[in-house]
Amino acid sequence: RREPLALINLKKKNEETGEEELSSRLDHCKAKATRHIFLIRHSQYNLDGRADKDRTLTPLGREQAELTGHRLASLGLKFDQIIHSSMTRATETTEIISKHLPGVKKISTDLLREGAPIEPDPPVSHWKPEAVQYYEDGARIEAAFRNFIHRADAKQEEDSYEIFVCHANVIRYIVCRALQFPPEGWLRLSLNNGSITHLVIRPNGRVALRTLGDTGFMPPDKITRT
Repeated sequence: RREPLALINLKKKNEETGEEELSSRLDHCKAKATRHIFLIRHSQYNLDGRADKDRTLTPLGREQAELTGHRLASLGLKFDQIIHSSMTRATETTEIISKHLPGVKKISTDLLREGAPIEPDPPVSHWKPEAVQYYEDGARIEAAFRNFIHRADAKQEEDSYEIFVCHANVIRYIVCRALQFPPEGWLRLSLNNGSITHLVIRPNGRVALRTLGDTGFMPPDKITRT
């Protein structure tokens, strides 16, 4: 619902000026800027932790976050904000990355927490959450997609660069939805810890995937996918 025609009331069209006024109103509603979305998967964490607060980053995970932060800083972009999942492993990854990007504001959200977005097709034998999880998590993750992944607001004048630090399931689902691929295929994608996925959203709403799960900036012995 971000197409210019969806943002104006056609019933109020002035019959005297006709198409000329309509064109002017449409121009006023058109996006001008491009949004660059950088989706970062959290670094390696302690899988033995029972509660979220115990699932902290491992020493290797902290190294991975440093490498990711250094890579983002090396791009020389003016990042607008870092929005991150409120889960411990994503918050800790964000804190380390943000040291390399001084002055960039950080925003925590529950919408980006890990979960089961939609029943995968084909199914896998090693991961079968309860059906209720798909209803609970799926609605939230879909809400995250609709809330964060869209064309720029018509009032935005310059291109923006935003970082989202979250989780593999969330990122994979968002990529499928953004590219208009069947979202049930999300589990066919694989993402390394600390990886960078880059989506570009043009003013006309078209989306391009620049990179998916990039960890080429990490030494091979630092790459994990747990």
